[in-house]
Amino acid sequence: MPLKAQSQFLHVVTRDEAERRFREHLNLAPLGHETIPLRAALNRVLAVDVAAPIDVPGFDRSNVDGFAVQAADTWGAMEEQARSLALTSEILAPGIAPGQEVRGGLATTIATGGMLPRGADAVVMVEHTDVTDGGVQIRRAVTAGENVSYAGTDIARGETVLRAGMPLSSREIGVLAALGLADVCVYRQPRVAVFSTGNEIVAPGEPLPVGAVYDSNAAIIGAAIEELGGVPVHLGVIPDDEAALSSALAQGLAHDAVVFSGGTSKGEGDLSYRVVGALGDPGVVAHGVALKPGKPVCLAVTNGKPVVILPGFPTSAVFTFHEFLAPVIRAFAGLPLQPRHEHMTATLPMRINSERGRTEYLLVGLVPTEGGLSAYPMGKGSGSVTTFSGADGFITIGQHTEILDEGASVQVQLLSKGLDAADLILIGSHCVGLDWLAGELMRQGIRIKSMSVGSTGGLMAARRGECDAAGIHLMDPATGIYNRPLLTPALELIPGYGRMQGIVYRRGDARFEGRDAVSAITAARTEPGCVMVNRNAGSGTRILIDRLLDGAQPPGFGVQTKSHNAVAVAIAQRRADWGLAIDTVARQYDLGFIPIQEEHYDFVVPKTRLERAPVQAFIALLRSDAARNALRDLGFRVDTEATDTDA
Repeated sequence: MPLKAQSQFLHVVTRDEAERRFREHLNLAPLGHETIPLRAALNRVLAVDVAAPIDVPGFDRSNVDGFAVQAADTWGAMEEQARSLALTSEILAPGIAPGQEVRGGLATTIATGGMLPRGADAVVMVEHTDVTDGGVQIRRAVTAGENVSYAGTDIARGETVLRAGMPLSSREIGVLAALGLADVCVYRQPRVAVFSTGNEIVAPGEPLPVGAVYDSNAAIIGAAIEELGGVPVHLGVIPDDEAALSSALAQGLAHDAVVFSGGTSKGEGDLSYRVVGALGDPGVVAHGVALKPGKPVCLAVTNGKPVVILPGFPTSAVFTFHEFLAPVIRAFAGLPLQPRHEHMTATLPMRINSERGRTEYLLVGLVPTEGGLSAYPMGKGSGSVTTFSGADGFITIGQHTEILDEGASVQVQLLSKGLDAADLILIGSHCVGLDWLAGELMRQGIRIKSMSVGSTGGLMAARRGECDAAGIHLMDPATGIYNRPLLTPALELIPGYGRMQGIVYRRGDARFEGRDAVSAITAARTEPGCVMVNRNAGSGTRILIDRLLDGAQPPGFGVQTKSHNAVAVAIAQRRADWGLAIDTVARQYDLGFIPIQEEHYDFVVPKTRLERAPVQAFIALLRSDAARNALRDLGFRVDTEATDTDA
C-alpha cells in the first residue's frame, strides 16, 4: 500500500476534536469474556451478574460460645437470681448437625459457628453461666434471636450480590468463595502491543553508549496498561528502519491495540508516522494535537484497532497515553471510560505563563499550609522521567489562558486516589547531603516530600509557611555572611554543613590546570572559545557566579542549569568547558576543581513548625554522630566552624 501524502501530518487539531475523531472509529465495549479459576480473578472485571446459589449462612448458627436455649426460659435471670436449665447430651461444634431438640427447661452446649438446634431461639454466652452437675445456671437473660445469625441473613438464595463491570478485589473474591464458586466469568483482558523506536534507545540492563538513553517509556506504558486491566505485550526496541518498524507494527496488529513511542514528528529520521500512514480503514485520524506536553501525538485506527504513536519524551508520552488510549483500554476491559478522579482546590505560589492556543497540563506537588494547599509546579520538561513520581496531581490550563497569577485558585486532579500527605516537607536547594538525610528519615517511617526550587525559592516558601525546612546557601552581598542575615523574626536557622564551591573543569585543560580561581576566571572570560555553563537565577551558586563575573557574560552564560550535577554533566560531555559547582559533585564526575570559597548550606524552619515531631526528628538526625560521619564521608564540613553561620 503506498504511503499517504506527508502533508496530512502535523495538521494540529484541538484535544476534543482529536478525541472525537479517534473514538468515532472504535467500538468502546468489552472484547468478550472468559471463565477463569477464582484464585486467578484478582483485579479482573466481572462479566456477568452473580446471583447467590445458596443462603449464607446456610443454617441458623451461633455467634458465640455458650448454650442454645429458649429465650423464655431465661427471663428474670440475673447474677443474684440464676435460672437453672438441664443440659442435653449434645455438644454442637461447627460442622455437627444437631440431633436433639431443645425443649422448655433444656439447654445445649454450642460453639461459635455451631448449628442452632431445633427448638432453640437464642444463645447465652458462656461468660454469663455456671455449669453444674447435669445442668447450667443462667445469670443473664437473653431475648429471642440474641447471639444468633439466621440462615440467609447475610446473603439470600437468588439475591444478586455482584454485578457485571465490578473489578474483583479481595473483598469480592471472598464473597464468591463464600457462595462456593470455584470459577468466575470475567471480561477478556485487552492485549496491547508495546514497543519503542529509535537508534538511541537502549533496553534497561544493556550497556549505555554515549548519546543513548534507556527505554523508560515501554516500562511506564506497560505498567499503566496492567493498571487499566490490560495485558502489555512487549515487542522490544525497534531501530529507525522502515522495514523493521513495518514488521513490528504488523506483529502488534495481531493483538487488540498497538502503542509505541518516538518518531512522531516530521523530520527526516522520524519514520513512525510514515509506517502508520500506510494503514487504512480509516488509518491516521489525527497527527498533531494542541496539547502541552504531547503535541506530536499520532492517533490511528485500522480495522477497529487503535494504533497510537506517543511522543518520545517520557512526560509527553505518559500524558498523551492517559488522555487518548487509556480510556479505550478501560472500555475494552469492561471498565468505565474514565475513573473517578479526585480533585483538590489549591493556590499557586507563583505566576505561571502558558502558551496560548494549546491545552497545557502542568504537574504539581501539593503542600499543606495554614491557608490551605499550595500547588508547586513540578516542571522539569517533557523529557523528565521523574516528574510523575514526585507529583501529586496536575492542573489543566485552557488553550485560551496565557497567565495564571500568583495566588490564583486552581483545581488539581490527583494522580492517585486520595492525597497521601507528607509528614515532612522540604523545599529549597538540592544537595546530596540532604538526599542522605531524607533517606534516613524515610527509613524511620517519616514520609518526605522534597522539591528543589533553589535557595531563594526555598527561603520564600519558608517565609510563607509552606514548608517544614528549606535548604539554602545564600550569601548576603553586604556582609559576605551566608543565610543568617536573610532571616525574618518568624524563621529559625538550623545550622547545616559547609560545602566548597569552586570552578569545575575537565582534567588536563591547560586553561584551568594549575591556576588559582582569579586567574582561571580571567582566562575563561577573555578566551572566546571557552564556554561556561551557568546556574539558574535565584540559586545560591548563581549569586556567587554573578559576583565573580562582575557583569561579564562569557560564552555559555545563557545556558542556565538547575543543579550542580547538571553543571558537571555538561562539562564531562564537553558541551561546556567550565562552571561553578561543589567539590563533592566534581569528584563524582572525576573533574578538576579549583576552590573559591566555602559556603554554608543551612536549613530555615518556620517557627510555627519548629515543634512538630517530624521537624524535631530531622534536627535530631542532623545533629547525630551518624549523620555527621556520613556527611563527612560525602565530602562536607560538619565541624563547629562549618556550621557557625556567624563566622
